[in-house]
Amino acid sequence: MTIWTQKSIELANQRDYLDQLYRVYPMANNLKRELADGVVAELHSKFALQDNSALLNLLLQQDLFPIKDSYVAYLRRDKTAINRNPATVNRIAGMLYELGFDEMINLMSKPKETNRQIGPLFRNWIKRNSLGAALVADAETFLQSQDNAILDLDDTALMQFARQYLGYSRNKGLDFVKIQRKFCRWRGEISDGFRRTSKRPI
Repeated sequence: MTIWTQKSIELANQRDYLDQLYRVYPMANNLKRELADGVVAELHSKFALQDNSALLNLLLQQDLFPIKDSYVAYLRRDKTAINRNPATVNRIAGMLYELGFDEMINLMSKPKETNRQIGPLFRNWIKRNSLGAALVADAETFLQSQDNAILDLDDTALMQFARQYLGYSRNKGLDFVKIQRKFCRWRGEISDGFRRTSKRPI
């Protein structure tokens, strides 16, 4: 068992574990999604006219499609597919008409799921200097740092850095890379002072 696994177990067994976790992931009450001005009226018009293609085109421009259907993702990526696949469009539109207009709008306004908020919350926690190390937004400066530091780059740049300097080869994104000058373990092995840390502090 690595030291980090042991620390995670100890932390999870503390009485106030959830209170400590809340400092990293403060879950806010999820508010309903707001539709842009005029969208509801335009949707109502397309819905009432049963203009299937126009209705789907407008719905695909919104954050959340009101029904779960495997073909919606394809239509969202390629809007021209709407004109080429009338049977699919009519089938999906028929499901929407069965729902009714009010229920369709209600489903489009559902709040974001809590698990979709976690990534940004963790990054925000790091940016509050919660780990006691300076954030460095430049890879070269980070490499030359003589103090503990955290590399503050976007997901793509962070993965490129890990592949170039740490031999990281997985496709899973990294949450952050930290340099700790005294010692540091990365996946259980000494790795030139660099370490990849898991998203959750457990």
